[in-house]
Amino acid sequence: MKVGYIRVSTEEQNTARQEVIMEQLGVEKIYIDKMSGKSKERPQLKAMLGFVRSGDTVIVESISRFARNTRDLLELVDIFTAKGVEFVSKKESIDTTTPAGKFMLTVFAAVAELERGYILDRQKEGIAVAKANGKYKGRKPTAVNEQLWNVLYDKWIAKEITATDFMHRVGMSKSAFYRRVKAGK
Repeated sequence: MKVGYIRVSTEEQNTARQEVIMEQLGVEKIYIDKMSGKSKERPQLKAMLGFVRSGDTVIVESISRFARNTRDLLELVDIFTAKGVEFVSKKESIDTTTPAGKFMLTVFAAVAELERGYILDRQKEGIAVAKANGKYKGRKPTAVNEQLWNVLYDKWIAKEITATDFMHRVGMSKSAFYRRVKAGK
């Protein structure tokens, strides 16, 4: 079965152009989300992932309508591959039903991974320059009531409360919590 996925960023935007393309491509079932593509937490995307099965082909007008970053794109395509589902993006001419399409997706992913590496290198270089100039001091520690921290820490160590409960009560993110725990009580 040909399954289409359409996305626009807001309720006010029109899906007609994408719907015409889906009709021209012989799509039999369409899922439409009217929300940002920054997250994979989209109701119709989830519904489509639950619906597709081996032998189906998911068709999108363009990759940008499907996923906003390469990581999400590749994760979604991996889900399709595991289910025996093919993926087609009309605009970019990526069609994983063909060897050339699989190659294009691989090249696309490799270029994105290379660019991500360059970004991280530039970030490290920028931080080093800022530190050398005394303009970068790192992230400020999360402010926390020390007395509350000490009481809850003892309860957590004694397994009287969970780490999640501890984090919630002191108002810390998971990463900040474990960073502090690792640094010592």
